[in-house]
Amino acid sequence: MNRSALLPRSLMTLMVAGVLAAPALAQEEVPPEKPPGPPPTAAEAKAERQKNSAAKLSGLLAFVETYCRDLKPNTERLNAVVAGLGVAPDDLAQGDLNLRSRAYTEIYTKDISANCTRAAENFGETGRTIPGLIVKR
Repeated sequence: MNRSALLPRSLMTLMVAGVLAAPALAQEEVPPEKPPGPPPTAAEAKAERQKNSAAKLSGLLAFVETYCRDLKPNTERLNAVVAGLGVAPDDLAQGDLNLRSRAYTEIYTKDISANCTRAAENFGETGRTIPGLIVKR
């Protein structure tokens, strides 16, 4: 076969292979990362920490209600503490804060006995962290 006839066939083969491979390569490409937004302001960071603290407390009290036989949460005290953090108590029952609260409840179940003891020490009637958040049944 003459050499000039091979060139178009080779070129055609390369073009067909390129057309067939393009969709596969496009699927493998990683989309560019979105540039990070501006860092949160000090006030935004503080508000986020307070929301997270409220979710932790809510998760702890849900844990105590379910797993600690001789303890129960003081919901009035929880509502006052959460409001003091700038979080509406109703916000803990929905959305992201509810998911965070449930995640904390799940974490506390890893060692039920130790976490019930710690809850009483830190949040019981004479607790070191927030007294009166948890009371005896």
